[in-house]
Amino acid sequence: MKSFGTHLVCVLLLLSGCSQRKSADQTPQAAQPLQAKATGAQIVEVSGGKQVNGVGATLQDPVVVQVNGADGNAVAGALVSLHGDGLRLEPYQGVSDASGQVSVAVQLGSTPGNYRIVAETPKTGGGTATVEIREIALGYEQKLGRDVNDKYCIRCHDQESTPERVSNFDNLSPAPHAFSDGAFLNQLSDADLIKVITHGGPALGKSLATPAFGNTLSLAQIKAVVAYIRAIADPPYNAVPLKH
Repeated sequence: MKSFGTHLVCVLLLLSGCSQRKSADQTPQAAQPLQAKATGAQIVEVSGGKQVNGVGATLQDPVVVQVNGADGNAVAGALVSLHGDGLRLEPYQGVSDASGQVSVAVQLGSTPGNYRIVAETPKTGGGTATVEIREIALGYEQKLGRDVNDKYCIRCHDQESTPERVSNFDNLSPAPHAFSDGAFLNQLSDADLIKVITHGGPALGKSLATPAFGNTLSLAQIKAVVAYIRAIADPPYNAVPLKH
């Protein structure tokens, strides 16, 4: 009987030891730092810049950057780090793939305006190569302006046709300015933009093909379109925001 009890205790201790070792083996390992296998001479944006979405939203397309060597060819195995104030980046660090690229999902911050992503990579021979990428977050009024644009304006002011919309851009002369054309539209005051949207092109001595929307849109909607134009301007518009 004593022998049986002693044997039972040994068995329980053995099982306990196995259980403890198994539990320890299943403990997650700490994340290992990324290991770079190469360095490049420059980093460039491939795609994903100048996207527009509402505050707090995740951009539809990832941001893709590429590391190149001095010869312009893609470099695989290079370390890329990304950061941007107010943004959520996933991942914020990566190693370039066989095409020299790293892809990152971006969630915009909670404040309307321009956000800047900085991507950097160590350079061969020392130093760091960087590239800056702009993204745009729309507030409530600017999103309203985008909705009005999508319903009334984009067919003429965007030259690209989509499955949902056939562009009328090529049928107009002079060609309309894209709403992102900051080189031209940044020169116009808010009052002039409101005037041309309300009363049509002739109100500013512009094209007769620009219709008047004063009887279609409210003043709040027209101001929202102007706010949207200012938000997406390229180069960015830096004047005082619209007053109400």
